[in-house]
Amino acid sequence: MVNESAIFVRGLKKSYTSKANGSKDAVAGIDLDVSRGEIFAILGPNGAGKTTTVEILEGYRNRDGGEVKVLGQDPAKLGTDSWAWRNRIGIVLQSTNDSQDLSVAETVHHFANYYSNPRDPEAVIHEVGLTDKAMARIQTLSGGQRRRLDVALGIIGNPEILFLDEPTTGFDPEARRAFWDLIHKLRDEGTTILLTTHYLDEAEALADRVAVIVDGKILEVSTPENLGGRNTAKARISWLENGLKQEIESDSPAAEVVKLSSRFGGEVPELTVIRPSLEDIYLKMIGQV
Repeated sequence: MVNESAIFVRGLKKSYTSKANGSKDAVAGIDLDVSRGEIFAILGPNGAGKTTTVEILEGYRNRDGGEVKVLGQDPAKLGTDSWAWRNRIGIVLQSTNDSQDLSVAETVHHFANYYSNPRDPEAVIHEVGLTDKAMARIQTLSGGQRRRLDVALGIIGNPEILFLDEPTTGFDPEARRAFWDLIHKLRDEGTTILLTTHYLDEAEALADRVAVIVDGKILEVSTPENLGGRNTAKARISWLENGLKQEIESDSPAAEVVKLSSRFGGEVPELTVIRPSLEDIYLKMIGQV
């Protein structure tokens, strides 16, 4: 990872006003740094401000305050540099509605023409797992296949930074794993990736760092392993004794296992040692447990 910011945000604010609820802060003064070549995930419940933040970074939504730089430029002040800047980014939105009567291959080849240095369309179709559907019309694709096409259109321009908003919605488990491999490949090639996701296993598998956002405020930025003190949290030790499941929590699980092994004279029946999962920590942080 190169220690240089691809995304720089200070004091970002965005609010909305409605007759029913008055003014509400969707983004309430957040700071964010994403390094070049990093996979960075934004986690949070619905309505937390994830999509609003990403849309501001993409240049699709105006902000009310704060400083934003994406690849060194302010998305709200591009002027005549707009095309050159957009030529360097890729976007996979939550939903799109492209021409339904074109085939997958026609669509990917068409979008490749928008960029100065596109990836090979046939290679991209293969990488997202749509080779068998290359000649199929978009209107005939399943939800998961349509999502793979969205990803193809997001990466066809060979972007320096790729925005992914809930990218694997509708993917089956095999397709999700293949997508993860593709994201790791893009990162290894130097692409910076910012994603939002509701899948905690996806964030853990992909992200170098994660940010948890609630009510428009970032609670913490850390690695998936260390988020919320996960690396130092008490471990849960369970085993079977006299036909009953026993369980304790400890800061020193290895010592407890040694004690149990000594007591049982060797193997401890149905022994498990578990530290809190990323999901456990996340739910606690957003107040769901």
